[in-house]
Amino acid sequence: MKTRNFLAVAILVLGFGFTSFAQKTVMVGGAAMYPTKNIIENAVNSKDHTTLVAAVKAAGLVETLEGKGPFTVFAPTNAAFDKLPKGTVETLLKPENKKSLQNILTYHVAAGKWSAADIAKAIKEGKGKAVIKAVNGGTLTAWMKGKDLYISDESGNKAKVTIADVNQSNGVIHVIDTVLLPKK
Repeated sequence: MKTRNFLAVAILVLGFGFTSFAQKTVMVGGAAMYPTKNIIENAVNSKDHTTLVAAVKAAGLVETLEGKGPFTVFAPTNAAFDKLPKGTVETLLKPENKKSLQNILTYHVAAGKWSAADIAKAIKEGKGKAVIKAVNGGTLTAWMKGKDLYISDESGNKAKVTIADVNQSNGVIHVIDTVLLPKK
């Protein structure tokens, strides 16, 4: 009887609950990123993404990133923003620069849910490069260096994906070490 009950539970879990096990909770910036929460609900808890969260709020994009999606977000860390020339972030956060800030932030977002495996497959199919259309209309180029995934912007900047596949209820986040900049 115990064996039959165990088998029934195993079938039930495998049949109905497999996807919930496949999407594990990932730690980012000292906080758990729960696959059942949306991009904003998770991002606000990462101590490594306080600048990004402040920028998203200043740009008026919170509601969008709380939306249904799915979205793929290449999320720069605070250290990535610190690489920008002194005063850049402060200038972008000013209300009069809201459009520029929106353009930069939406350049870090692609429609759909692109897992690292999806991106790697596209890179292979593209013979070493994959072009990803950003929500702002610009293009990002994904490529591999050894086993590391990189994203290049239209301005020649290269961002390494430091944490891939942080699943969200409305998409996926890939943490990157450099801010991506669209062409002016």
